Amino acid sequence: MQISDVYGIILTADIDKVDFSQVPQNRDTVRYSLDGTQFVIKWNSDAVPTFITDGSVIPFLTLTHEQCLVLMASNEWSDPIE
Repeated sequence: MQISDVYGIILTADIDKVDFSQVPQNRDTVRYSLDGTQFVIKWNSDAVPTFITDGSVIPFLTLTHEQCLVLMASNEWSDPIE
């Protein structure tokens, strides 16, 4: 089994349910959508955080690195370059 990073798009309303000791980000380093309603965290596929596995937090989306890059370049996550 290949270990890879998984990116989860989480609703900001659930941020207090995230145990940041289980992911490499913290409240100050997560990336938020431009409207502030969602944020992204990452974890290794072989170490899914317990707050995900126990259903405390249900990601809106789960993405690969490549999929996450595409999403981060979208209008919902990045201001257009003028």
